[in-house]
Amino acid sequence: MPPSTEIDASARPPGTAGRYRRLLFRACLGLLALVGLALAIATPFAWRGLGTRAPGARRARMERSPQWSAAAGHFVNPEPLDNHLLESVRDGFAASPFVRPAPEIPLALPTDVARLQEAPPTGLRVTWLGHAATLLEIDGIRVLTDPQWSPKASPIAGERAPGAARWYPPPLAIGDLAALHPDAVVISHDHYDHLDRGAIELLATTTQVRFFVPLGVGADLAYWGVPEGRITELDWWETATVGPVTLHALPARHASGRGILDKDGNLWAGWGFVGPHHRVYFSGDTGLFPAMKTIGERLGPFDLTMIEVGQYDRAWPDWHIGPEQAVLAHKLVRGKVFLPIHWGLYALAYHGWTEPAERARAEALARHEAFLLPRPGTSVDVGPAGPLDRWWPEVPWKTGAEDPIVSTGCEALR
Repeated sequence: MPPSTEIDASARPPGTAGRYRRLLFRACLGLLALVGLALAIATPFAWRGLGTRAPGARRARMERSPQWSAAAGHFVNPEPLDNHLLESVRDGFAASPFVRPAPEIPLALPTDVARLQEAPPTGLRVTWLGHAATLLEIDGIRVLTDPQWSPKASPIAGERAPGAARWYPPPLAIGDLAALHPDAVVISHDHYDHLDRGAIELLATTTQVRFFVPLGVGADLAYWGVPEGRITELDWWETATVGPVTLHALPARHASGRGILDKDGNLWAGWGFVGPHHRVYFSGDTGLFPAMKTIGERLGPFDLTMIEVGQYDRAWPDWHIGPEQAVLAHKLVRGKVFLPIHWGLYALAYHGWTEPAERARAEALARHEAFLLPRPGTSVDVGPAGPLDRWWPEVPWKTGAEDPIVSTGCEALR
């Protein structure tokens, strides 16, 4: 029988186990103290940027929404919102070496403000400002979607704040925008790359623009100083008017939340803009979902669709639609001209930075769909599509066949 390997407790130096436990306890306390100190330092800077929860009558209206789940205590999608964490981590190890553009590449052009002061000859013009921010001119009004002016998509202001850094300054200065007297700011949801506290505060103080937001987001705007009289909150399929144009809050398949404890506490939405002569669809952030066909049947055809194509991953195909499905969505809502958005400003996923444009272009060409891919800052009069100005460099990218993005439960739409 082999000799016992059990250590005789009496052979240990007196108090050794107790010292180990005390050292471990002190190490844990030290780590907690460091975390607490970091939070204490960051909280005063981040607190206002996190927003606030909707109280009182605003909250009561949210809870009456068909999109609200009393059991869950927050808004829900009609379709599932799958998120495969392990697959996402795996994809992170295989991230493209071209996630960000080289610093020397000029991405944006300063917007021609003099041109914007003149009415668009077609009655419909769009200026893509990067990501989901656009200045839309439709039938005599100016609408700003998901404006971003801060250097980071973050609850904390400033160049050194944590969060995704933009790749170029805003192509349209806030002072120039104010001089154009925009009529409406439309927000799709409260994620930091769409609801920028800095932009909201600037627009609230430099303009008299009205804000149109999904249910609950108005509480954040009011918290940041926007007068309640300039805030309109809408549920899906509800409408408001600005001049001759009707704004329709539309379903989307996404989520919301600016902190750890407010997941899906506010609603998310797409938007439709219906004027006497033109119609435009703005997807916000979304996966593919069956009601896109309903949107097309009720409000289409759309002269222009602005649909997200970037910042996607196979691990969360219900959150972000991907380029090929974006072209399918354009067809489902009965679009005429397709403008890919939600790319070319932030690194929020693992794909190459030009890949959304390459894949959206390839799919639109394959389906014989008219599309626009303007350089950020460029204003385009929407009409018959002209030749494509390929302004981005050619770098390696994966095709839709190599890395498909397929939203769940949408087989019948394809």
